[in-house]
Amino acid sequence: MREECLICKAPLEYLIADVPMECEICRKKERSKTRCVNGHYVCSDCHTQGLDSVIGLCLKETSKSPITIIENMMSMPFCHMHGPEHHVMVGAALLTACKNAGGDIDLHAALPEMMNRGKSVPGGACGFWGACGAGISTGMFVSILSKSTPLTVEPFALSHQMTARALSEIGEIGGPRCCKRDSFLSILAAIDFVKQHFGVEMEKPAELVCRYSAQNRQCIGKRCPFSPANHG
Repeated sequence: MREECLICKAPLEYLIADVPMECEICRKKERSKTRCVNGHYVCSDCHTQGLDSVIGLCLKETSKSPITIIENMMSMPFCHMHGPEHHVMVGAALLTACKNAGGDIDLHAALPEMMNRGKSVPGGACGFWGACGAGISTGMFVSILSKSTPLTVEPFALSHQMTARALSEIGEIGGPRCCKRDSFLSILAAIDFVKQHFGVEMEKPAELVCRYSAQNRQCIGKRCPFSPANHG
């Protein structure tokens, strides 16, 4: 199954400018650039329904590997092949793994904050903003970890550096978008960054092979470092 539209499974299309849309599920009316080729639109709130279960999962996790944690999230019913849920999941997985690896984080406060920040990044930011939400999520993670605000000095710098490093990794591969690939690239960049700047060593897999390529209509195959075609 190559998942696209949540209503009819048809491919999505992205418009240049916002147009009036009505969500097929909740009937909310708003403007958006994204719909399927058959005209169906699903708002971000409906697309990410069930995302709050991430908090419960993270509070029970003992893994020091953010890759393991986010793959557990990706297996949950709320998670689709692509979607703005990844903008929360990347940061939440990093906060949890960092805490389990010895980081000074109050997960009960940090996870709801990550949820609020990540949900503010809309779907399609990768193409329309020039900044993938998965990459931005790593900056949010470092901002929470370092207690950054617009008035801090080093935390302000570190959160920007983290976002820049993740986006650089994503940009090196290029498009079209893949929320799984960009999440993995962002997390791997964050593991190295946190070890370097915070002295916390999260676990990194020896090998990472994507399990989602058959679901991705725009999979780039061997150009993706996680493609099964590049691993044995």
